[in-house]
Amino acid sequence: MMPVIRLQHAVFDPVAECAKLELGDAGAVASFTGLVRGEGGLVALELEHYPAMTEEALKRIAADAAGRWALAGLTIVHRVGRMAPGERIVFVGAASRHRGDAINAMHFVIDWLKTDAPFWKREEFADGHSAWVEAREGDAVQREKWSDRTKKGCRGAAPLSGK
Repeated sequence: MMPVIRLQHAVFDPVAECAKLELGDAGAVASFTGLVRGEGGLVALELEHYPAMTEEALKRIAADAAGRWALAGLTIVHRVGRMAPGERIVFVGAASRHRGDAINAMHFVIDWLKTDAPFWKREEFADGHSAWVEAREGDAVQREKWSDRTKKGCRGAAPLSGK
């Protein structure tokens, strides 16, 4: 299984991305689509990255997921650049013969993207001010649950509940 990883400015279609995973030995596809939230007068979110560093981090996350669960396919699409509230920012889709592997892999990848993918986020607000987004402790806590509960070789682990 060769994961599909794309960093792009362009919008993406999550339905089309899921359809690409519904091939071969897939018996289940689990997906997540993240949207830019518009709370507190947010008018735009700007994502910056260093392409080579970010792509390498996404490849490591995908390889780790593929080493933990029996996957038929894995897709990570992450946008960069300027996005407005409501726009799609990230897609993760995982396909496997069985739902547990697909669900766990998708959940794992999202949790690790939040903490280990080198993106720098700046929020712009209607009143003209902007601020860099700080890491949230809750994201690190969620990521660590994977380290504690699904060590290497722990295929078929039960999905974790999110907050």
